Amino acid sequence: MTHILRLGVNIDHVATIRNARGGDHPDPVRAAEIVARCGGDGITAHLREDRRHIRDEDLRRIQDATDLPLNLEMAATDEMLAIALAHKPHAACIVPEKREERTTEGGLDAAGLHNHIAPIVGRLLDAGIRVSLFIEASERQLDAALQLGVPVVEFHTGEYAHARLDGDSARLEKELKRVADMAALAAKNGIEPHAGHGLTYENVQPIAAIPHLAELNIGHYLIGEAIFCGLEPAVLKMRELMDDAR
Repeated sequence: MTHILRLGVNIDHVATIRNARGGDHPDPVRAAEIVARCGGDGITAHLREDRRHIRDEDLRRIQDATDLPLNLEMAATDEMLAIALAHKPHAACIVPEKREERTTEGGLDAAGLHNHIAPIVGRLLDAGIRVSLFIEASERQLDAALQLGVPVVEFHTGEYAHARLDGDSARLEKELKRVADMAALAAKNGIEPHAGHGLTYENVQPIAAIPHLAELNIGHYLIGEAIFCGLEPAVLKMRELMDDAR
């Protein structure tokens, strides 16, 4: 059981702001350096097919700028596999991706896509890249992760976050229990469980209190808060809330 809960910070939306205007400002590399300075445990970046935020050249610059492990979120495509193999990030998290979506909505159907994903997972693992799957907290998807031989899963917490926003206490407790149960089952089977999506100051602590979770990945909310208070104070406050929950 993991007692120290790591915080991975997704810096995609610093690049979103940069790309909205063009040019080089604000630089996601600077965000990575700030996260490293204030005690973040890792950097997450999603290189999308349409390059709407992180760009190819950002990956190497992030790796050169900080010693923090880079978690590359990627679709299960030949293009993204080639990029991952070229950059060799610490970790690669395979996520679902649809061009029309605003953000990643829902988990990867690892069970239904097993035959497509398996060779990609194999190539990444052979290259020494730690592979994770961004999945719903369900036995079916966790069984698929076991069959695929990945060392890590990241449970999608979007439904939990939506239940909190809707004020649906029964659904909230159901979603929280679902994540907790699957985190325990993953750990029992030798898979390290992570969680992320839609986590905020207001809803993070019940998730952070789940003892088997090893890491939370949080991005959009922290970048949004950084507009008002700065990125370092935003990360430090999230870190404090997570620590207090443990």
